[in-house]
Amino acid sequence: MNLSQVSYFTLTAYLDIGLFKYIVFLFLVCFYVLIISSNVLLVVVICVNRSLHEPMYMFLCSLFVNELYGSSSLFPFLLVQILSDLHTVSVPLCFLQIFCLYMYANVEFYNLAVMSYDRYLAICHPLHYNTQMQMNTVTRLVVLSWFLPLLNVIVMISLNASSRLCGNIIDRIICVNYYITKLVCSGATASNIYGLVYTFSVLFSLAALIFYTYVRILKVCFSGSKQTRQKAISSCTPHLASVINFSLASFFEILQSRFDMSRVPSVLRIFLSLYFVTCQPLFNPVIYGLKLRKICLACKTLLFGHK
Repeated sequence: MNLSQVSYFTLTAYLDIGLFKYIVFLFLVCFYVLIISSNVLLVVVICVNRSLHEPMYMFLCSLFVNELYGSSSLFPFLLVQILSDLHTVSVPLCFLQIFCLYMYANVEFYNLAVMSYDRYLAICHPLHYNTQMQMNTVTRLVVLSWFLPLLNVIVMISLNASSRLCGNIIDRIICVNYYITKLVCSGATASNIYGLVYTFSVLFSLAALIFYTYVRILKVCFSGSKQTRQKAISSCTPHLASVINFSLASFFEILQSRFDMSRVPSVLRIFLSLYFVTCQPLFNPVIYGLKLRKICLACKTLLFGHK
């Protein structure tokens, strides 16, 4: 069966929950509106407040824009599928969803790595921070954190889109590149090799950068003054929580794709497979909005008109 002969994929992980699907639909609509509202609020707050036009908040703005992009790549599709009796998706739409979701995940990881480097410079090299983290540097880092994932996802999808398929059944509720690779009749070696090379050369390097920066930051915290320790804790706690949350979410997704999870309850499998693109987009604006004092005050001023 050639790709040109496959007009749609069937998603088989959806459960028949009867009329309860309308309750799930309403819950997800409310959840999606909450994600959009919280992220748009923080993007607007950062853009309109000149006091927040600093490197850390520019990176945060990029992060919140990515949360909007990622959640919008999933929720409209998911809401339509929940109300549908036939859980099918056309081939072009399936690859578009893969592109959007994988782009989101990659940009998220790049953004978190750039933000950890920013915090490392601010805390470990405060005297050189302003010279090394100027606005043109910030712009380049933000552009790279979007452009490099774009290249990766284009290459990844191109390897599968040109392959012959021997089926159209995907045992998930969304399109996943690894499951399409499993449907390839032959020639999936290139896609698998590229995925392994990219994971070990790029993603592990970003993970190593995040780990190194926080080791250095913790060293400064333990050896520095009380003021330095408080500054590090106040600015790094939300970022570290975001890194841990996203890392766990990514681990769940990799676990689902690579190992047999048939013994795990279906509801739990569905939750784990969607965690990285449903919880992270709400987790970030909430944790940063509550923990970063300048953003919290700016939000109160914008919403209530007083400090």
